[in-house]
Amino acid sequence: MAAPNGKTAFTHILVALFAMGSWTAINGIWVELPVLVKDLPEGWNLPSYLSVLVAFGNLGPLAATLWGRLSKGELGPIRAVQALGVVGMALLAPLWSHVVPVAGESHAVAFLALSFALALSCCASNVTFLPFMSRLPPAFLRSFFLGQGLSALLPCGLALAQGVGHLECQLASSPSPWTSFLAASPGPNVSLSPDISPSGPMVPIYFEEHFSAKTFFWVITSLLAISAIAFQGLLLLLPPTPTTTTSRSEGQRQGATPEEEVSPLREPGEEVGTPEPESEERAQDPLQLCSVRGACLLGLLGVTNALTNGVLPAIQSYSCLPYGRHAYHLAVVLGSAANPLACFLAMGILYRSLPGLGALSMLGTFFGTYVMVLAALSPCPPLVGTSAGVVLVVLSWILCLGTFSYVKVAVSSLLHGGGRGALLAAGIAIQAGSLVGALAMFPLTSIYHLFHQSQDCVDMFCP
Repeated sequence: MAAPNGKTAFTHILVALFAMGSWTAINGIWVELPVLVKDLPEGWNLPSYLSVLVAFGNLGPLAATLWGRLSKGELGPIRAVQALGVVGMALLAPLWSHVVPVAGESHAVAFLALSFALALSCCASNVTFLPFMSRLPPAFLRSFFLGQGLSALLPCGLALAQGVGHLECQLASSPSPWTSFLAASPGPNVSLSPDISPSGPMVPIYFEEHFSAKTFFWVITSLLAISAIAFQGLLLLLPPTPTTTTSRSEGQRQGATPEEEVSPLREPGEEVGTPEPESEERAQDPLQLCSVRGACLLGLLGVTNALTNGVLPAIQSYSCLPYGRHAYHLAVVLGSAANPLACFLAMGILYRSLPGLGALSMLGTFFGTYVMVLAALSPCPPLVGTSAGVVLVVLSWILCLGTFSYVKVAVSSLLHGGGRGALLAAGIAIQAGSLVGALAMFPLTSIYHLFHQSQDCVDMFCP
C-alpha cells in the first residue's frame, strides 16, 4: 500500500539529511584550509598532508565492510561511522590549533590525527550509507544523491559567509596602525601607496574572519548530528526487515508481495518490479570490461581521480596564495561547489561518447596545466598583483574541477552498465588513482620542497 503524500515527502527530507552526513566533515575541513594555512605550522603544505590522509582514509571502507560481514547487519557500521564523524568534528573544534614538536619541528598533530579519523568516517560512508537505501524504493535515491550534493554545498556556503579576512603589512617600528600598508595578498604582490615606500622591516597584521574556525567546525558538527538524527528517524518510519522465509510466504498467501510489505513508502502510483530505465539500457548495451572501451574508461577514471584527489589539491595553495588569500578562498570554495553542480548536470545531461569524454578531459587538463605552471612559478607567477591574475586562477580552478567532476560521473555511469565486476573495477581505479596522486605529490611539496612559498610582508616584491 502506498504511503500518504505527507509521509513520503517527510521521508524524502530524512533521506537527504541522512546522506548529507556522508562527506560533510572532509568537505568542511577542505574549504576551511584558506583560514587554517596561516595558523598551522604546515603552512602551504597543509593541502598535501590532507590529500594523503584522505587517500589513506580508504582503509575505512575495508573495516566497515568486514564489520558488516561479521555482524550480519548494516546498522552497526552506519552508527559507528556517524558517531566517529560527530565526535571527531566536536574534538576538532577546540583542538585544531594545538601544535606539538615532532622530530624537532612543530606539527598540528591534533588537526592531522582528527582529520584522518574523519577521512576514515567519510570514506566508510561510501559502503555503508548507500546499501541501506535498498530498504527504500528507487525513487528515494534521488533524494539520497541530493543530500550527498548538500554535503559539499553547505560547507561551501558556510565558508563564503565566514570570509577569509585580510592582511596588512605594518612597519615594525611604527607606533600606530595609521602607517600600515594594505596588502592584497600574503605573497610578494603587496600594493603600497605611490607616495610612500617602506623604510624598514614589515610585520603582518591579520584581520579575522566574520567568525572563527572553531565556530565553523561547531556548525559542521551540528550538521553531522542532524544527519545522525535523520537516520534514526528513518529507522522509526521503516518497517522491520523480514528475516524468515515463513513470514514472506505468509505475506504472499495474503495477496501481498514481499516488496509491498517492506516498501510502504513507495511513491503513489509506482509499480513494484517496474524496471528502471538504466536497467533496460544496461540490458540492451552491456559494457565489456575487458574490451578496449572498458580499459579506456577505467584508465580515464583512474587518471582523473589522481589529478583531482591527489595532484592538483596538493599544489592549490601554491598556485593561488601568491594572488592573495581572497583568491585562494574563492578557488577552494567555488571549486568545491563545482563538483556537486557538475554531478547534478550529469544527472540531467549525460554525455556517453568516449572521444567526447576524452576531449573534455583534455580541456580539464589544459586548465590543470595552467594552475600547475602557476604553482611551479610561485611565489612570483604571471599577473601577480593584478585583478586579471586573480580572475584567471579562480576561473581555472572552477573549470578544471568542474570538468573533471563531470567526466568522472559520466565514466562511472558508463561502467555501471558492466555490472558488479565493472563497478568493482571502477572503485579500485578511483581509490588507486587517488592514492597514487596523493603519494606522488607529498614528497615533492613537503619533503623536497620543489614548490616555494613566500613569507607574509617579507617577500613583498617580485623581480
